Amino acid sequence: MARIVLIEDSPTDRAVFGAWLRKAGHEVIEADNAEDGLQLVREQQPQLVLMDVVLPGMSGFQATRAMAREEATRRIPVIIVSTKSMETDKAWGLRQGAADYIVKPPREEDLIARINELVA
Repeated sequence: MARIVLIEDSPTDRAVFGAWLRKAGHEVIEADNAEDGLQLVREQQPQLVLMDVVLPGMSGFQATRAMAREEATRRIPVIIVSTKSMETDKAWGLRQGAADYIVKPPREEDLIARINELVA
């Protein structure tokens, strides 16, 4: 299936999302902050990035915007998965270049279905 970079600082969420993605047949590369995640994205050229918003240092919004501005990463879809649930948060995430914005906690089948649509 697809190579996915998971950028999530919560060990629990990283473990759960990683398990779901692996169960669905995806290869998962994990980072617990945006800076390391961006480096992995540049090096690994994944088919998709799953991005938290509230991260230490650079936010997921900033990282998504950085990816959208770089020639090497701009075509890689980003799904933001965040506890920030206001419509303004979702609109801002999409303006930064995210392909989708999903509020935590996502349902496993919905998250996997959306990922599979974007990497097909």
